[in-house]
Amino acid sequence: MGIFNRARKAEPEGATAGADHVDPTDLSTLLLQGEDMIDQLARAHMSWGLGTADRWGLDQRTGVVTWTFPDKVATASAQILGSHNPTAGSWLWAWANQSVLPEMSRDARAVRDWAEAHGHPALTEPKVDADERQAATLAALAVRITKAAGFYRGSGGSSIPVFTFGPVTLTAEDGSSSTFTIDIG
Repeated sequence: MGIFNRARKAEPEGATAGADHVDPTDLSTLLLQGEDMIDQLARAHMSWGLGTADRWGLDQRTGVVTWTFPDKVATASAQILGSHNPTAGSWLWAWANQSVLPEMSRDARAVRDWAEAHGHPALTEPKVDADERQAATLAALAVRITKAAGFYRGSGGSSIPVFTFGPVTLTAEDGSSSTFTIDIG
């Protein structure tokens, strides 16, 4: 599948490297940028404990993801991008998943709409064959296209949810709270 081609395009002769010469619709460039964004987001969000929670949950009715730690709770608004089923070797976009409420698939629909507008039909298919690496590629493209402030790959079950999230509210055991925000896009 062509969307997974990661090779950089050669610069035109005489061109200088830089943002002025980046095609904003080139999937190879967007993929590299998305992977970099995910790395930056992961490092930044590790400062409050992302990836180390005792448990997490996503309430579609409220649109809030909650991570629970021994000494605090972290919450943020969330959007489901899609889900990866490693056993079936597939990725299902949230907008095509009947178990995802429409208001929870806004970011996934934004990716689909962007792909339609920029001539990338492979990103508009509801369900695609995808191993773990290809699912990561789709997630990285989605993070870059939506300029997400947070990214999380869930765990458990046969289908692994992948979602974006916004500013994180940290509430300590004593009730005090603070907000963690990041903007790398």
